[in-house]
Formats: sequence, C-alpha cells, structure tokens
Amino acid sequence: MRLTNTLQNYRRDWLGADLTAGLIVAILITPQAIAYAMLAGMPPQAGLYAALLPVIVYALLGTSPVLAVGPVAIISLMTFEALQPLASPGSSEYMALAAGLALLTGLWLLLFFLIDLGRWTNFISHSVISAFTSAAAILIVLSQIRHVTGLPIPSDGPLWQPIQTLLSASDQLRPDVLLLFALALLLLLSWQKGMPRLTRRLPQWLASLLNKAAPLVLVIAGIAAVSGLALPVKVVGELPAGLPVLQLPWLTWPQWQSLLPSAAVIALIGYLESLAVAQSLADRRGPKLHSNQELLALGGANLVAAFSQAFPVAGGFGRSVVNHAAGAKTQLASIITALLVAIICLYAARLFMNLPNAVLAVIIVVAVWPLIRFAEGWQAWRYQKSDGLVWLMTFAGVLLGGAESGILLGMLLSLVLFLKRTSEPHIAEIGRVGNSDHFRNIRRHQVGTSPTVLMIRIDENLYFANSHFLQETIANSLQQRPDVQHVVLVGSAINHIDYIGLETLQHLLQDLRERGVQLHLAEFKGLVMDRLQRTDLLPQLAPGRIFFTASEALRELGQC
Repeated sequence: MRLTNTLQNYRRDWLGADLTAGLIVAILITPQAIAYAMLAGMPPQAGLYAALLPVIVYALLGTSPVLAVGPVAIISLMTFEALQPLASPGSSEYMALAAGLALLTGLWLLLFFLIDLGRWTNFISHSVISAFTSAAAILIVLSQIRHVTGLPIPSDGPLWQPIQTLLSASDQLRPDVLLLFALALLLLLSWQKGMPRLTRRLPQWLASLLNKAAPLVLVIAGIAAVSGLALPVKVVGELPAGLPVLQLPWLTWPQWQSLLPSAAVIALIGYLESLAVAQSLADRRGPKLHSNQELLALGGANLVAAFSQAFPVAGGFGRSVVNHAAGAKTQLASIITALLVAIICLYAARLFMNLPNAVLAVIIVVAVWPLIRFAEGWQAWRYQKSDGLVWLMTFAGVLLGGAESGILLGMLLSLVLFLKRTSEPHIAEIGRVGNSDHFRNIRRHQVGTSPTVLMIRIDENLYFANSHFLQETIANSLQQRPDVQHVVLVGSAINHIDYIGLETLQHLLQDLRERGVQLHLAEFKGLVMDRLQRTDLLPQLAPGRIFFTASEALRELGQC
C-alpha cells in the first residue's frame, strides 16, 4: 500500500499540462456535477461537494494518473433507486441517507481491499456489466423526460410511467421547455462535431479547452435565456455559497441495515467501472495500475464524500477521457480541478440560480447515450448463446427490477451457465498424429490408435459438477470398444481435482477393474500429482502406471 503514486517524483515540465487538463475538466465537471446531483435526487450543491474532497483523496491514494473521480451518471441513478423508497428526494432525511450510503460504500470498498478483492476483477462477466450499463443508461434517459417535457411525471413510478404519461398527457406538453431542450441539444451536438474542425490550427491546449467547453457554453446560454427572456421553466435555484460542513451522517440502525445491500452493489459496480476506465486509458510508460490499491483509493473517496454531505462517487469515463486527451500527466490535474470547483462553491454558486433543468437534462442524455450498446449484446449472442442470454436477462432485470435485481440475476445466471458448461466438459478420445508425439481428437484428425488402449483427455478441472459425466463418457466408450484392456486418462488440461473428483477416480478405478480393464494416468501436472500423492489413489492404481507423456503410454501399452 502506498499513500501516493502519480505525484511521486513530480517533474516541473509536467505542470503546464496538468494545469490545462485541470481547467478543462473543471469546466466539464461543474455542470455535470449539478446534473448528476439532480439525477440522484440530491440538491445541486451536493454534486459540487462530490467533486471536491473525494477528488483530492483519490489523487493522493490512486494509481491512475488520469482517472477523474466524482459524481457519475450510473452511480447517481443507483443512489436514487436505493433511496427514493426510504425518503422524499431532496429532503434532509434523504440527504442524510445519501451520505450514509456513501459511507457504507466506502466501508465495503475498504473491506474488499482488506480481502484483496482486486485480484479477482473478472468474477463478474463482461456481459453482465455491459447489459447493466446499457439498461441503466436507458433508465437515465427515461428519467429526464419530465425535465424535457415539463409534465408532472412521478420519479418513483414503473419503467413505462414516463412513456405512458407522455402519450396520455400530450396536450399538456410545454412547448417552451421542449424548444429549450431541442435548441440546447442542437447546440451541444453541433459544438462537439464542428468545433474540432475549427480549432485544428490553434495551439493544442487552447484547442482542447474550446473543444470541451460545450457544456459550459450551454450552461451560460441557458442561464442567459432564462434571465433575459424570463422563461417560466424550472430552474436549479439558488445554491448555498460556501464549502461543505464536515459532519457524520446520523441514521437509525434500521436505516443503516436497509442501505447495506445497495451500498455493496454500488461499491462493486463503481469499482469495476472505475477500473475498466483506468485500464483503458493506462499508458504503458506511465505508473503501473494496481487494482487492489484502487479499492483503497475509491473507498477513501467515498468516505470523505459521506462526511462532506455528498453521495457515492466513482471514476467517470467521459471526464477521464477528457483528462487524458487534455494531456494530464499526474493526479495534480485532478487536485487543480477540485480547487477550481471549490472557488465556484465559494464565489460563483449564485451564478447557477437560473440554470434550467432542461439544459441539465441535455447534458445527462448526451453523456449517457453512448453507454447504450445493443451491439455488444448481439455480438455476445452470435459468439455464444449463453453469453447472449446473460446479457439479455441482465438487461431485462435492470429495466424491470432495478439495478440490484438485474445485476444479481445476471451473476446468478452466469454461475448457473458456468456450472452447466463445466458439468459437461469437452472430453475427447485422442490418438497419435503420424509418428509424432502430438495427440489430437480422433473425430477431428487422422490419428493412430490401438484397439486395446482407450486414451481419454478431459479438457476441464475435475470437480463435483462434472465427475459423473466423466464416468458416463468412459462407460459409453467402452461399450463401443469391447476389446479395450487399458484406459489412459490424460490430464494435461486438469489444474485442480477436488475431493469429489478424487472419489470419482477411485470409483472409476474400481469399475474398470470389474470390467477387466486397467486405469492409467498420463501428463498429470506436478501440482495435481502432489495432491494425489497425499491420498490412497496412487497405491491403489497399481499395476496401473503413471506416464509422463501420452506417447509413452501408447507406445508401452499398445505397441502402436
């Protein structure tokens, strides 16, 4: 464990790049933080608070020089889903619950750090994460319909509530809100597409600044429209000036208990998403990314988010990409971002008073739209139906049952399909290729075999779920080859044999002897043999033998 990583051995010539990146990300994160606070059901200042101390703590503990930690869309949605059944969004009780959720999320991450969970970063399949992200992005888009249309759509209704209300109350649509949303969307998309062409000849730092300034320009334009034209649309309202007051969230024991499962899921998803972003942007020449250290850094960031009246945080993909593209060399860029956000909290909070909710909805929709990736589900289905099924069921589970239910459904289905797949592993009868020492499946290649030797290779670990399948496969093969006198079990693909697998080998040995057939082992790995030598199997195997290679076994047993 290290207290610092990317700030060690700092070079003076990096300062300019870090200053530029910090400024650009501050421009991006300010409207995003307010928007994501709205998405989480929190007051606007909570989003800014989430972009202060958590950013600094990650900068001191994290191992990625470019990962931008703070409020993110997916975690904001999960926060809202966890809290809206417990309290009214925006209320003091709701804010206390959000801080408590951040505290528990941080504690879960620290627990994961202590048990070294960072080594097990792939225990949730990519199909589950991809489907969850796509479904959550759709839920986020649907949640913004009330801000786009001006319709009184309940925030805690079912999935189809926004669409149903939109169709049934179309006569109540607010044309001014719709027009504001459309113009804001057009401005944002046009800026993102056209500005890079206009800034090609400018200095790189200035081009990066202008290319990423679209959200800030959109915010200024929205405030100017409301202030100048007195548009009767919903706005953010006045933000309290000043920095957050550090305090511990006080909740009852039943409230802590109700938050515990949601915090665990948020911690897991936030970590996996943050790690995926950090890995995708990792520079081979830069500091090495330490997955377990990231748990400590994100845990610390969430703990200080809890004490600063914020909500759970994670690494954001969009801001991290911007940070990387702007040339950030170290986490000093993030510290600069946090300092600029602090200045905004102190002196510029009132400037956002007339910021329309419709403009924030545009920022949210444009940010999460690329996360809807149906193509990944289709590719998973085409490659392997089981992966496609996991994607589809996780996607449906998140849409219909919420984030936690969908993720748990996907994980459970992945486990069931894994057990099913490994319970019927690929087992091949093999033979020699020509006069070589190579052995291949007799159904796929022209190979040489012996009528008295059956050579079986199991391409999986031998454990409780597939032991019976191995016995059945060998029994079926012996029925088709009555002249077999020797069965050679080739263990080149076996890395582990559990206790049930050991019992299976003992039963197989006994069954074969009753048939007048001798069992032999070949190409078993040293680690597996070390375990088998602690048992009675090897003495019972005699006169069966243990061969170093399959070629040796076939040569001596079959004289082929």
